[in-house]
Amino acid sequence: MAEPILIGVNLDGVLEHDGLPLPEPAARFRMVAGAGVFDYVEKNPARGEDLSPYFALVERHALPIRVIGGIWCAGRDEAHVAEIVAAGARFGSTVLNCQLYAHHADGHPLSDREVADFYLRAYEHGEPAGCLPSLEVHVDMWSEEFTRIARVARLVEDAGVPFRITLDHSHLLFKIGNRAELDASGLREAADGGRRMLDPASPDACYTGWIARGWVRHAHARSVTPNNPANPWMRRADGRPGRGIQYPFVAPAPGAYHGAWRAAALDTWKAALRQLLHTQAHARPARVEQVSCEFIPFPDYGGGARYSIFDNNVACAQWLRDTWHAVTAPAPRPAADIARTGT
Repeated sequence: MAEPILIGVNLDGVLEHDGLPLPEPAARFRMVAGAGVFDYVEKNPARGEDLSPYFALVERHALPIRVIGGIWCAGRDEAHVAEIVAAGARFGSTVLNCQLYAHHADGHPLSDREVADFYLRAYEHGEPAGCLPSLEVHVDMWSEEFTRIARVARLVEDAGVPFRITLDHSHLLFKIGNRAELDASGLREAADGGRRMLDPASPDACYTGWIARGWVRHAHARSVTPNNPANPWMRRADGRPGRGIQYPFVAPAPGAYHGAWRAAALDTWKAALRQLLHTQAHARPARVEQVSCEFIPFPDYGGGARYSIFDNNVACAQWLRDTWHAVTAPAPRPAADIARTGT
């Protein structure tokens, strides 16, 4: 029988919404513990943040910071990566989640070799502490051009190091049918709206291959719908509306979300997550180490909305657990076999 999968939550998503004061760390840990559905928390420490209060919170609530990470720029942030690895070592974190910008600090686009070298340095720092890097597939990062993943993997594996990525399906599925978003990933020629490469119903979906090769070791769960609407309620730093990489998992109250909400709009995302969990249940050894629920309040996500970000994380975690139980349940025995044995 498959081992239970660990379900966590990103601390950035432990709040009602951004129209209210942010809860203090102690209140956030109480909320996570009180929900009763999370095994750990994920945290991206701010630069210069005092992490000392978190040690007592971790111990008091038995909620490890299993995943720690950051958003980094090659040529500028290598020292900060080392600092976060050191913090992860103190917390017992096992995953260093890495968002790496597509451009170097001097402005040039990162080559595949430079991405691989960044990863290899992070691995060298993290391996002695047991805090291993995982490159997140994410918009605005080198990995938004999805075809680069396999090329970087080859360079890393040629160096004799395991390649590890974080898969957040929302960063792929929201692009389906959206020409501008497909262009941003180098898929402008996709006549099918990107479905062959991005839809879980396609045997050629790019992330299916990443999972099969064992590269996906960490995952984020945040629902979207294909061609997810942009977020007009909060703008990015460049003045554009948020890119729309979050669709409420729970039906929002009237006026709490900027668009219409339909439960059926979640079907594509749910199908992709079921596939991931099904593969995890039957892989030997299991490959995905944990899944963090990551409904968050920033411009590209739920910024400006007035539905409960945390309630969505809790509901998502419960759905993941229910789905995990369904995909790992023993197959029912044939009636003839039951009649023959009497049990």
